[in-house]
Amino acid sequence: MSGLTSAQALLGHDFTRPELLAEALTHRSAAGAKGVGSNERLEFIGDRVLGLVVAEWLIERFPNEQEGKLGPRLAALVSKPSLAAIAEAHGVAHMLNVAPGEAKRGVSAQANVVADALEAMIGALYLDAGLDAAKAFIRRVMKDVVVAQAAPPKDPKTALQEWALKRSQQLPVYEVVSQSGPSHAPLFVIRVSVGKESAEAKAGAKRAAEQEAARMLLEILPE
Repeated sequence: MSGLTSAQALLGHDFTRPELLAEALTHRSAAGAKGVGSNERLEFIGDRVLGLVVAEWLIERFPNEQEGKLGPRLAALVSKPSLAAIAEAHGVAHMLNVAPGEAKRGVSAQANVVADALEAMIGALYLDAGLDAAKAFIRRVMKDVVVAQAAPPKDPKTALQEWALKRSQQLPVYEVVSQSGPSHAPLFVIRVSVGKESAEAKAGAKRAAEQEAARMLLEILPE
């Protein structure tokens, strides 16, 4: 079964514009082959569709919760680790079009690559079939993780601060490593440090980069 066929089966939709799905499955290392671009543009719109659908879902599930609790829930559910786990469970890595050299290095199995591809597939599905189709797919593949999220998770910055306080260490220090890009599409690289340990992350908003850096640092710190 080809990558396109497998992807259509996973999405539950026969594309009228299969070129959209082909683009969604094309890693930037393979962009340009046969006129197909990389999946970065579709990832961009898929990320927004995913956020909207999950936000609406959370409003339905938790009618009495306010933004302070809904926000961390949403951030955790649409995070790269969460999406990567879903993508891996459904074999997205085997559907991707990756340059031979990158494939040998195992790029198609990297968590951020399969998470991005899943978002791109959602973007392609939305553009070809509309919001209802995208919503049906998202609710189907994310049902277990949404149901399993009983209590609102703590945001990474809060969790990191609590980690430091419990161990009588200095509070986390956040540093802007770089800021680039135009004003309408900036890119922040943030480093967070606790003692001798540090981690860096990048995002289109300073706070988002800080949260991701904190999450990455928590992963390498001892429990």
